[in-house]
Amino acid sequence: MSLLPDDTLNRRQHLPLKPAPASLAGHFVRLEPLEARHSAALFAHSNGSAIELAGAAFPAYDADELIWRYLFDGPFTDFAAFEQYIAASVAGVDRLALCVVEQLSNAPVGIVNLMSNVPAHLRIELGGIWYSPVVQRTQANLESTYLMLSHCFGLGYRRVEWKCHSRNERSRRSALRMGFTFEGIQEHHMIIKGQSRDTAWFRLLAPEWPLVRERLELMLYGRC
Repeated sequence: MSLLPDDTLNRRQHLPLKPAPASLAGHFVRLEPLEARHSAALFAHSNGSAIELAGAAFPAYDADELIWRYLFDGPFTDFAAFEQYIAASVAGVDRLALCVVEQLSNAPVGIVNLMSNVPAHLRIELGGIWYSPVVQRTQANLESTYLMLSHCFGLGYRRVEWKCHSRNERSRRSALRMGFTFEGIQEHHMIIKGQSRDTAWFRLLAPEWPLVRERLELMLYGRC
């Protein structure tokens, strides 16, 4: 077997374990490093209370069902506990937590993460993702993923992963829609919130990215 090119092997030495802060701007959302100042707005968008945003409204809802059920944390009814969750996300040693800001309203509406980073193997995961119900089923999720993928492959990663609870059908459909390939189920992978989790694995590889990028740009902007 032949060795990988020198520039690929050398890249592993320059990517930090904690991804460097980055701000990524799109047409519908921008992603900026998560900070404590985002906490109050994000809590208001994720605790089940009715939401109003730039002329759009969403009634009171079940926060566990629409946001937190398959995530490691939440739901949160206590702001102090939510602040601790934000602080832990920001402090993660192998992740960059990003706040999703809706461009029209300039309002924080969700969180995404570049996480489980393994620079030695040029591998990283998109995870810990949630959005306010008021922007779910809009372009927010699609464009956030597009921005993160563009950033990761631009940095030189070879593999971007997406993992979710095997029962999380919305996340599984989303991964496939965005161009990820399903790799299988890892059974009894984790214990989350006192329950056993079988994990569905998806991945996107660097050689696949150009075609997936064109498809995502067509879906987002009507062009490629």
